[in-house]
Amino acid sequence: MTTDTVTADKRPLHLRIRQDIEAQINDGTLRPGHKIPFEHELMQTYGCARMTVNQALSALSAAGVIERRKRAGSFVKLPRVDSTVLDVPDIQIEVAARGESYRFELTSKTVRRASSADEIELAGKGGRILHLTGVHFAAERPMGHEDRLINLRAVAEAEQADFSTQSPGHWLLEAVPWTQVENQISAINADADTTRLLWGDRKMVCLMVERRTWRADERITTVRQIFDSKTYRLVARSTRDEVEKA
Repeated sequence: MTTDTVTADKRPLHLRIRQDIEAQINDGTLRPGHKIPFEHELMQTYGCARMTVNQALSALSAAGVIERRKRAGSFVKLPRVDSTVLDVPDIQIEVAARGESYRFELTSKTVRRASSADEIELAGKGGRILHLTGVHFAAERPMGHEDRLINLRAVAEAEQADFSTQSPGHWLLEAVPWTQVENQISAINADADTTRLLWGDRKMVCLMVERRTWRADERITTVRQIFDSKTYRLVARSTRDEVEKA
């Protein structure tokens, strides 16, 4: 930007910074999940005080255009993924449908005998279970953490499946037709581990989904997923006939 251009531009500087960032988002230079330059970088670019930059970024945050995270910086806000409460959502497909890259980062994979109450309910006492944990990413930003148990008596092939290239939920939906699902949904405050995994702060509110699925009378999987509530939500949709029958 030349000196002549700066002189000719009569807009307040904080408004110009805001509109310049919005223009980069609109033309695709800055995509959802991309990081905005740090405040000190914007100060140097525009030759202004931190207060001016903060005013611009605060306005963008209030408008829902960017998300500001302590110590991490500011990011172009990700559009929220909507899933129906009455179904088993495929996060991998939903993220791809909104035009963003998706990946699942497997953090642990173990096979053991069921011993806790939850495990015994799933696979029977001493039954073999597959325990998986990992993080869902959209546009290279973490959107949710998953902790899943799979009943290997019901789905033996899951033990050899490659979950480094696809999410367990996506694999199960393709491999095992489910007949019944139970969803429990609640809002929770992020603990230290969740804050670290989702690159958030101590004040972030999360959506926790606890889901159990069956094939006929056989339990298939139990999963607990914790999402950043700013990027994911569940929607209930039904017809009048369904409501009246209930």
